Amino acid sequence: MPVIDIGRLTSPSTSREEIEKLHSALISCGCFMSINHGITGVFLDQVRSVTAQFFALPMEEKLKYSRAADSTEGYGNDMILSEDQILDWTDRLYHVVSPEDKRQLQLWPEKPEIFREILQEYTTKLKVIVEVVLKAMARSLNLEENCFSGQKPHADGSAITIVLQDKEVEGLQFLNDDQWFRVPVQLPHALLINVGDHIEVMSNGVFKSPVHRVVTNSERERTSVAVFCTPDPDNDIEPVDGVVSETRPRLYKKMEDYQSKYLQYYQKGRRPIESVKI
Repeated sequence: MPVIDIGRLTSPSTSREEIEKLHSALISCGCFMSINHGITGVFLDQVRSVTAQFFALPMEEKLKYSRAADSTEGYGNDMILSEDQILDWTDRLYHVVSPEDKRQLQLWPEKPEIFREILQEYTTKLKVIVEVVLKAMARSLNLEENCFSGQKPHADGSAITIVLQDKEVEGLQFLNDDQWFRVPVQLPHALLINVGDHIEVMSNGVFKSPVHRVVTNSERERTSVAVFCTPDPDNDIEPVDGVVSETRPRLYKKMEDYQSKYLQYYQKGRRPIESVKI
């Protein structure tokens, strides 16, 4: 698993070398472990702690924040979209955190008492990392640095996904060259960052959105915190001009309202990005 130093991406003396490492990581496997990202290990452990505390609450308390049948937001499992759907073995709490006017605060847990405070602080800190990474990705392609990040963040059909893994229990795996590779947990305060479908389309396939899965552990509980950073749903997504040429023709059609299609394809075990390939 490639390791990228976020601090080196922003330093004038080291940024070019680290950007080249980032470029290599994204064209080879589409993901990397990020270190020196500016978030302390103590705070990341707090994020893990309040997450674990919520899921350890009695079911009666957790059900206060249940998602509606036609919504992804809140506590529960996947939406039921068909009678033959196979549900993942998972217990999930999902929130839209940005833009703030889209938050459904009635679904934000009040227990543990600092849950809301920690969630707010964590997502605020991640916005800084997202901006640095998206700009570095653009620069690695010799594009204008805001071409990926010029869209306001919204809540993997995402631009990038940032995962805080369980410190002890492995489970996440990525598919590369038809083989499954496990993501190690030996860097407990590193953040896993992977490319989503939006960036694959906008980079015209230079960066790949990796296929991944989670292998369940029947003996030990595994908890992770994933943040999906997506463009505004009103914005169409298509390859940017700088990555389309005679030698690399356009590979994807314009994507419209991709998020609405994502769940439908996902629950059928299909990749929605296939529908926009030319």
